Amino acid sequence: MQKQVTNDTIVAISTPPGRGGIGIVRLSGSQAVVITAPLLRLRHELAPAQARFAELLDPSTGARLDEAVVTWFAAPHSYTSEDVVEIAAHGAPVVLEFIARACIAGGARLARPGEFTERAFLSGRLDLTQAEAVRDLIDAQTLYQAKIASEQLDGALSRRIRPIKQTLVDLIAELEAGIDFAEDDIDVLPAREILSRIAAIFEPLQALAAGFAYGRVVRDGFSLAIVGRPNAGKSSLFNRLVQRERAIVTATPGTTRDMVTERVSLGGIPIDLIDTAGIRDAADEAESLGIQKSREAVADADVVLLVLDASMSRMDAHEQELLQQLAGRRALAVCNKIDLPCARESKIEDSMAAIAGGFSLPMLRTSAVTGEGIAALQEKILELVRGSGAEMESGLVTNLRQQQEITVAMEALTAACMAVETCVPHEMLLLDLYNALRALDALTGQTTIDDILNRIFSTFCIGK
Repeated sequence: MQKQVTNDTIVAISTPPGRGGIGIVRLSGSQAVVITAPLLRLRHELAPAQARFAELLDPSTGARLDEAVVTWFAAPHSYTSEDVVEIAAHGAPVVLEFIARACIAGGARLARPGEFTERAFLSGRLDLTQAEAVRDLIDAQTLYQAKIASEQLDGALSRRIRPIKQTLVDLIAELEAGIDFAEDDIDVLPAREILSRIAAIFEPLQALAAGFAYGRVVRDGFSLAIVGRPNAGKSSLFNRLVQRERAIVTATPGTTRDMVTERVSLGGIPIDLIDTAGIRDAADEAESLGIQKSREAVADADVVLLVLDASMSRMDAHEQELLQQLAGRRALAVCNKIDLPCARESKIEDSMAAIAGGFSLPMLRTSAVTGEGIAALQEKILELVRGSGAEMESGLVTNLRQQQEITVAMEALTAACMAVETCVPHEMLLLDLYNALRALDALTGQTTIDDILNRIFSTFCIGK
């Protein structure tokens, strides 16, 4: 059961800390207009959803401090569904802090992080998946992330869940009716029909769960480690993907002795690119430490690019070891330096197939010098991280909480199927179906508990 919305009025500075041309102080609550009245000398009375020019006053002296634009959003037509007043003044921290302090002195309370959005949720204006999308939109680092978050805020995930939940509610209602009104000759659903109805609920949940891997990548990005032997062109490839000379490149093997990391965007998804030290028998302690870090990067990275030198005739022992370690991982092999004349005679791609019992990675040919094959490599990387979620961009499951609730619902439905197959009475079967329904309710927030709400909204910034 949801918490009741409190009657107090809250206030916060809603623009980021620091100086700027404009700063906004926002109030929400039944006394928002009354509390701000002593601070403002208006040329025209406030009207809902209309901006008004005002002079900002010091209530204790009546002295003019600044000019401001004031907007009043009358309940329920506001972000929180309460009366909301926004004061846009010049973005001097001292002015904004003065407005907030004056509002607190007038009876407002300083808002907690995320409290404006929490009130929007508690009033029913947003469900929990939409409220989480607000945070994702604020945190977006690319336009693509902002697009996905905006779709979630518009209710894309909620719209996918709604018909699933309705199908479950219909099944529960029919089973309840068959139990409660058996004397009225209401037909009891046969086992085959119940299993079919459960499958119709389970399958779309399974599709949602399958899209979580991609949804999490869209929301959080991923890491990509570039590994290989020294002088295979790892740093040149790294610089080509970063699109600037970020890593030092020389003809001397072993130039890179420590990891070089850069965050870039690929297809609108943030990527932490990691250039690693070349894997070989170390010449000194410093290089040995760098190689150890390279191995750790391979273990921790979401995606690994194994860079091979196209001018070489075969893979060396270290490359063969890396190849075996990448079995079952999201990884690609890149045959680099194809611009060199000797690369035409190279058999290194053929040698890969003969290693590790025939296991090999998808292979692409590139030249970090000319740029040949780089576009195809970027697309292949995106294909690798998209997986089956590539076609599920509308209504993605993007965080672990959502994934866990879907998993709980699927487990309850699986238990329900087992109950049907073992001829368990419908009263017991309904317990599993209600468990699935509670999980779906918790997903969107129809039924949840206070500590979950506090955990979610405490991660927001103050003023949102």
